[in-house]
Amino acid sequence: LGHDDPTMIRMLQDITGMDVKDIPLSDPKVMSLFNSTEALGIRPDDIGGCELGSLGIPEFGTGFSMQMLIETAPSTFSELVRISGLSHGTDVWTNNAQDLIKSGECTLSTAICTRDDIMTYLISEGVENSAAFKIMESVRKGKGLTDEMKEIMIENNIPEWYIGSCLKIKYMFPKAHAVAYVMMAIRIAWFKVFKPLAYYAAFFSIRATAFSYETMCMGRERLDYYLAEIRKKGDEASKKEQDSIRDMRIVQEMYARGIEFLPIDLYKAKANRFQIIDGKLMPALNCIDGMGDKAAEAVVDAAKNGKFLSKDDFRDRTKVSKTVIDLMDDLGIFGDIPQSNQFSLFDSALI
Repeated sequence: LGHDDPTMIRMLQDITGMDVKDIPLSDPKVMSLFNSTEALGIRPDDIGGCELGSLGIPEFGTGFSMQMLIETAPSTFSELVRISGLSHGTDVWTNNAQDLIKSGECTLSTAICTRDDIMTYLISEGVENSAAFKIMESVRKGKGLTDEMKEIMIENNIPEWYIGSCLKIKYMFPKAHAVAYVMMAIRIAWFKVFKPLAYYAAFFSIRATAFSYETMCMGRERLDYYLAEIRKKGDEASKKEQDSIRDMRIVQEMYARGIEFLPIDLYKAKANRFQIIDGKLMPALNCIDGMGDKAAEAVVDAAKNGKFLSKDDFRDRTKVSKTVIDLMDDLGIFGDIPQSNQFSLFDSALI
């Protein structure tokens, strides 16, 4: 399993002092995120028409998975597990279960979603245990069905659509993996509903890959402008711009919920973690364009050794590039810090 979700859960625990094992896996408000935005206190129009509250929830925040949610309308934990299995398989949903559900030949609860579904279903229909296991293993590896396997399934009155679905599958996800993923997703979703500041702080710290202080932290109007400009470009947008859309949408949602950013404070900001201060979020230093992790850590270390006398002093002590310093100046991060130490000494002499 990936590292980001456990890392995010650990950060959420550290911020709130809660044990995620105490979080229920069937809270009605949390479950509603996979069908609407109501639990977040916002409307789809507030977030660019997105109909669901699952943006930024692992497993269920991409365009592909959200379309699956819309088409299947899950309401239980087990249904989310089935959707997770469908989304991770190859030729399991697209041109397979999706079409079968639309045509009414099966439902989400009867479709083949994880590899385990095949064996347990066949056994329940009277297929001998070892034969059911062999069929599952063949299908989940993309090897299809032998004539003997088809015969066994026909003899046990397995529907034609089910056999056809097995023949299309190239790879299937194990149910245990799907359960683990959904458990983490539900726990993170709980924080999104009930502890939003902690959720956004953790998301931007760990899962945001193209977060920009300049375009995302200067208010809703500026964010909406940049988001619209990137979308206008379509396929001509750079990879960096395309990657930033996901983070922008989460920020847009955060603003819609009434949460704001604090300006970066050189003496309070952390290198790579967002913080909750006075009911707002202070971004990390590394979200300044061009500021890498090492440079951000150098700023934090330098700030511990006393105030910056000037921008020149800042550059000497942190080794941050002039380009980044000029951007920080434009963004107002330096406040009234003068350009040169000479001015500071001169001002001190006058005083």
